[in-house]
Amino acid sequence: MVYEFAPKIAFNSSLTAQTFVSASYALTLDHYDNRPGEKTLDSHDFTARLDHAFSSVTSLHLSDGYSIVRNPESLLSGITLNTDQSFKRNVLDANFVTNLAPKIGASGTFQSVDYAYDDANLATELDHSEELYSVAFDYALLPEVKTVAEFRHQDILYRTGGSTKDKHTDFLIGGADYAVAERLTATGRLGYQWRQRKGSSDTQAPYVEFDLKYNYAPQSFVTAGYVYTFEENSNLIQYNDTRVNRFMISVQHALSALVIASGSIDYEPSELQGRGAQPNVAETTTRLGFALTYLPVKNWQISASYDYDNIASDDPTRGQNRSRTGLSATFTY
Repeated sequence: MVYEFAPKIAFNSSLTAQTFVSASYALTLDHYDNRPGEKTLDSHDFTARLDHAFSSVTSLHLSDGYSIVRNPESLLSGITLNTDQSFKRNVLDANFVTNLAPKIGASGTFQSVDYAYDDANLATELDHSEELYSVAFDYALLPEVKTVAEFRHQDILYRTGGSTKDKHTDFLIGGADYAVAERLTATGRLGYQWRQRKGSSDTQAPYVEFDLKYNYAPQSFVTAGYVYTFEENSNLIQYNDTRVNRFMISVQHALSALVIASGSIDYEPSELQGRGAQPNVAETTTRLGFALTYLPVKNWQISASYDYDNIASDDPTRGQNRSRTGLSATFTY
């Protein structure tokens, strides 16, 4: 049993007609009825955002989020559960958007994600930064269809042992955004990625990303998506990275003006890419989530939820199963 108190304060303001800023701080206090070591854990989230419109077609968006996490929602697969998996994470995003012509747009994006684990052994193995740079151009083929061409470059840099763990990846991606109907939108991206691995063989693979959203009624929608790409894993001694297939479906349905039901399914068949003589290993992650939310009055929200996570792996040290049932009440003022 876990008792949680999670206050949050946020500030939003338009500094000028063209500039908007916001900032927030959220504290999460978790008290465990039965847990090895400390039973009360505190986590902290700080966020800041700046949006500035230079003109009606040119804008800059900046955001930064810093988290001190002492109760990770996703435990590291293959790591002993009683190990202190607390970490600090900083996410910086920058996006510049403009129009080059009436039907041609351009954007530049930079993202930096930095991880720092509290445990010395985990820090040596997993502390790293992920930096992504992209340049994209879009063309309005039709009022409802926009085609996109994009180049991305990603650097994954480890603070310890980078000569055997760092990766550099280039992406060439094309696709389209399609407003199929007033309530239905679709996005598709197809491309290829070339990955250079330090201390191991280079590799390459397709890149695929599809998203679909249907708003079928007020406060009711269905979204579906699919992604195929490389991702990092939690055992870099045996595996370079993971080839991930991720299928996602989520639904929100308003049962009435005061009651909203929601659910999601993530199904991720993947393959861990072995180092040296280590063979590749199949691994499948399944996540299910359901929630029922009641809005009795304007300021209150009461929710009951159930989440189930399962990792089925051919590596016996990585299997994991977890279910959580929750009841929460949120008051906003």
